[in-house]
Amino acid sequence: MQDGTMRLLILGGTWFLGRTLAEIALGHGWDVTTFSRGLHGRDVPGTVPVRGRREDPGDLARLAAAGPWDVVVDTSGYDADAVTAAVRALRGQAGKYVLISSVNAYRGWPAVELTDDSEVYQDAGEAAMPLPAAAEMLAPSGIRYGQGKASGERAAAREFGTGCLVLRPGVILGPYEYIGRLPWLLRRMERGCQVLAAGPVSRPVQPVDVRDLAAFIVYAASSDVSGAMNVTAPVGHGRYGELLETCWDVTGRRAELVWVDEDWLTCQDVRQWSEIPLWRTTRGHGTCRRNGQPSQGLPAARFPARLPTHGRGSSARPRFRTSGPRRSGWTSRKRNGC
Repeated sequence: MQDGTMRLLILGGTWFLGRTLAEIALGHGWDVTTFSRGLHGRDVPGTVPVRGRREDPGDLARLAAAGPWDVVVDTSGYDADAVTAAVRALRGQAGKYVLISSVNAYRGWPAVELTDDSEVYQDAGEAAMPLPAAAEMLAPSGIRYGQGKASGERAAAREFGTGCLVLRPGVILGPYEYIGRLPWLLRRMERGCQVLAAGPVSRPVQPVDVRDLAAFIVYAASSDVSGAMNVTAPVGHGRYGELLETCWDVTGRRAELVWVDEDWLTCQDVRQWSEIPLWRTTRGHGTCRRNGQPSQGLPAARFPARLPTHGRGSSARPRFRTSGPRRSGWTSRKRNGC
């Protein structure tokens, strides 16, 4: 910290979470540097962008020379090699390293309920593979993603040591989303006519708003929070039916939601999550907990009563405020018919 100003480096910083984090940190008066290839997204005004590839040792050395920083937040570390290279280059220039991992790092995801202490993928043997129930639900690419995230977690803890924080979000929604889950739902609702809705209405969901996650990172970066923890909305915070009904409401109520039994859809081989966005029938979806506590979401046990951008109260914003058109990155298009 120089002259009382926090200095933040974001590995990424032009897309979705990284971009939102940059905006919130700037709003707190922080100095923000971003490191990216410059191929996607856009630089947030007020940041100091550094271009380069994290796979290139020369680019990492040039980045390190631009330090020091109070904290590095790694939003783009997907395996042990990438994380190891970044930490080794930057650990002498950073007081803290925050790695954004995923609940996919757990061997049981998405088949079983999870806590912070659930088993993550290991590097070899049976523990390097998903639990049998999860293996039935995951594509090979999903398994590789989880394995890579888990190996990156170990690399960050091993190379950085004290001061390393690993955050495991579930699904993240909100402004600048580029994957297209929530924007797809909003655009389909805007077209009107009948829209398939996979029942039941009451199925719990735990999407975390990208602004809540970014605000927690800002808090954690300037505190003594360390270790590894899940970052989701609290269990029971929202229901799948509420999510779809909010999308229907903010797009002008043009569509007709047609609720279909999920067992019937499963028998028709409808692919969960991809063919119907944000729909999953497994026990692990919507039941991610912190150390077994049934109602905690964002790490409230080591977190002020409310996120820094919201004052002091509960740690997640009101249900599905993230779904509003401007809040989701969705913009209205000409109605295309059914």
